Amino acid sequence: MAARQARAVAAAGPWPDVSGPCHPDSGSVLHPNARILIFAKAPIPGQVKTRLIPALGPAGAAELACDLLDRLVRRLSGARLAPVELWCSPDPEHPIFLDLAESAGVALRTQRGEDLGERLSAAAEDALGRADAVLLVGADIPVLDADYCASALEALADSDAVLGPAEDGGYVLLGMKAPAPSLFKDMPWGGDRVAAITRRRIASLGWRCAELPTLWDLDRPEDLLRYRRLDVDWGDARRRAGRVED
Repeated sequence: MAARQARAVAAAGPWPDVSGPCHPDSGSVLHPNARILIFAKAPIPGQVKTRLIPALGPAGAAELACDLLDRLVRRLSGARLAPVELWCSPDPEHPIFLDLAESAGVALRTQRGEDLGERLSAAAEDALGRADAVLLVGADIPVLDADYCASALEALADSDAVLGPAEDGGYVLLGMKAPAPSLFKDMPWGGDRVAAITRRRIASLGWRCAELPTLWDLDRPEDLLRYRRLDVDWGDARRRAGRVED
């Protein structure tokens, strides 16, 4: 019943931006004039973590996506570094998003744009209308923690941008203090040149860029062993609210 209701609700869109009832007052965090933007797709089987489906199956890949998102949101919101915003696709009405708004106090916003670059650019521009600095992060980085984001925010005090590279050639974090659509346009997302191209484009803007240590994200079957070594229970987030739907 819940799954059918959620699908009916999603079909009715479009959705306004909403905030959880316990969204923290920006004055209660260490960097009230910054925003941490987490980008996530609803964990619908067959639509998320598709490269892991051969190893986990559609439901298993969706369960893993749910767990990764849950843990990341709680790590970053609990640290109270800066207000955390969860940028949702296709809309904020999936049960995991609604639960995180209520229980972790994050604001929910809707991703807008035809491709990932447009969605990242639009979100950064939107948030920079309310903040002096933003960090853009994905939801599939098991080892990205509050200390990493704290280092990024500290780096932005003396830099125009901060880049957190990924082992696969992409990036796990991008921080900036001004909108820059050129950083996202016509990017070969998912390829191994994303970080290198981003560095060149940042330099072409005349920006000072700080760089953080390289991290790994969980995209490929060979990454699963590393995740298992973290000794986490994949089903913990799903069991709390039954949020992986058919």
